[in-house]
Amino acid sequence: MATTPKAAQPSIVQQQADLLARLPFSDTQDFEDAQRGLVGRRTPNAVRDDAGQVVWDNDTYDFLDGDAPDTVNPSLWRQGRLVAESGLFEVTEGIYQVRGFDLSNVTFIEGETGVIVLDPLLTKETAAAAIALYREHRGDRPVTGVIYTHCHVDHFGGVKGVTTQEDVDAGRVPILAPADFTEHAVAENVYAGTAMARRSAYMYGAALARGPQGQVGAGLGQTTSTGEVTLISPTVDITTTGQEEVVDGVRIIFQMAPGTEAPAEMLVYFPDHKALCAAEDATHTLHNILTIRGAVVRDPHAWSNYLTEAIDLFGDDTDVIFASHHWPTWGQERVVEYLSLQRDLYAYLHDQTLRLLNKGYTGIEIAEEIVLPPALENAWHARGYYGSVSHNVKAIYQRYMGWYDGNPSSLWKHTPAEAGKRYVDLGGGADAVVEKARAAFDTGDFRWVAELLNHVVFAEPDHAAARELLADTYEQLGYGAENGTWRSAYLSGATELRDGNFGTPLTSASADVISALTPEMLFDAIAIQVNGPEAFDLSLTIDVVLTDSDARYRLRLNNGALTYSAKPQQGDADATITTTSHALPALALGSPTPEALAEAGIQLDGDTSVLGRLTAVLDPGDPDFSIVTP
Repeated sequence: MATTPKAAQPSIVQQQADLLARLPFSDTQDFEDAQRGLVGRRTPNAVRDDAGQVVWDNDTYDFLDGDAPDTVNPSLWRQGRLVAESGLFEVTEGIYQVRGFDLSNVTFIEGETGVIVLDPLLTKETAAAAIALYREHRGDRPVTGVIYTHCHVDHFGGVKGVTTQEDVDAGRVPILAPADFTEHAVAENVYAGTAMARRSAYMYGAALARGPQGQVGAGLGQTTSTGEVTLISPTVDITTTGQEEVVDGVRIIFQMAPGTEAPAEMLVYFPDHKALCAAEDATHTLHNILTIRGAVVRDPHAWSNYLTEAIDLFGDDTDVIFASHHWPTWGQERVVEYLSLQRDLYAYLHDQTLRLLNKGYTGIEIAEEIVLPPALENAWHARGYYGSVSHNVKAIYQRYMGWYDGNPSSLWKHTPAEAGKRYVDLGGGADAVVEKARAAFDTGDFRWVAELLNHVVFAEPDHAAARELLADTYEQLGYGAENGTWRSAYLSGATELRDGNFGTPLTSASADVISALTPEMLFDAIAIQVNGPEAFDLSLTIDVVLTDSDARYRLRLNNGALTYSAKPQQGDADATITTTSHALPALALGSPTPEALAEAGIQLDGDTSVLGRLTAVLDPGDPDFSIVTP
């Protein structure tokens, strides 16, 4: 049985009041923009999968109305109200957008014979519901093209809700994406996919109750849907800025922006509509330089430069800018102002972090030191609802300097559990530390309480008073957070301390994603599962022969490491796998017995026990690993 959330402490209530007085809440332009062009809504807006399970329900955010309660940062409450606006909206003539159906938006561009789908959401079910709403109001137009702006799963995972592999293979539906899209999309969701998915459960709060004391949105969108992630590989690579394509009579000009919000990303300009899609490089929030679910650190310097380039390329001829999240901005002058402030935001954080790190400040110190200029501090779209100044500054420090802060005491620290035992002993025992933490809680010093009690919980996971007070502390930190992902992370920690592990609501490493692995990426995905110590004394070789590409690989397991080569090798392998590139990913699905492999079109010759010996030392990730306890 779930525990009952508690009230906001006086210090949090005061913090909310101070923020209300400081920020320009009288500015309602965003509300006008978020509601502009409404064509129709889906009522009710709950989406179910084939088994009848709800995978998305935007109606659970209906409580976001009126003034913010004490348990929600008023700035985040404002953002939640804006992002919860759902329905089909006209962006400009011939361009429509469905918002409020997933973490992201899907956009429909009408062509001569059908409709082009730009960024088809996270899961098949929500994408299907979105295109159904579009067709309800704009007619049953066939899909004549798909565009992926970048390689994050919430921008391609719903593709099979709007088209089919057969239509793509037949050439009826081209799929356009930035160069190296598939490599990055698959790598992110497979290599570290288990850990990222588990941490995403904290970041997006998909398992949390909705409400003023629960999840109110993630800043970028409300949360993630929990349906089926699909993938159809691109058929047209966009490789250069200025590349122009015509799809179903629609002229499209692309601007490459790799290494910004995603390793493969592009902006998309529709010259005949004077409309610019900024992908995820300019949204109504400070974005992440390093998302708290984990990722490769992004490049804010390049990010700011690409926004300058976008202004130079398209600023004079753009009447509306829209993105894969949030709502559009209309008017040429407003578009340029918006892009300019977004550009300055990433440039400022980058340059000031470097200035201060060159004075010897560490990432944690810079995060406390840095202050935004007034124009950025008071621009709603520059607020830290998804990224934050605090964790972005630390990410920039990490990008240039790595994890080590230069202090030798940081080189060889104890694990959290071992450090916790020593801190508890230093504080006079767990009970004594809890009492000190309780006193700090009463003064509103929640950051210190969290640090103290984290040590106690990692030293003594079953200490009930420590768990209870740490949960209360995370709850208060969540109530005060302006950042949607911080709020979700804090409240998720509180929930798991009180009610137990809720696991991972969404698995992004789906069968479609795994099937898109290249042979090399598949071998890498298997290699990272090898339990090294258990394989110390195991030596084996496997040849993989791909009949559709005349490729041949030699896999070798030695010294606990699985390596491979495409060069000709001497001698025979212990076993040989013969198959096609399309069938090969079956090796990564389930337990590849000879019978299962044969059914999947994979022939195994030689010493058939070799594959069993390899799979016996594979150690897949744990999607339910602990986070707030050891």
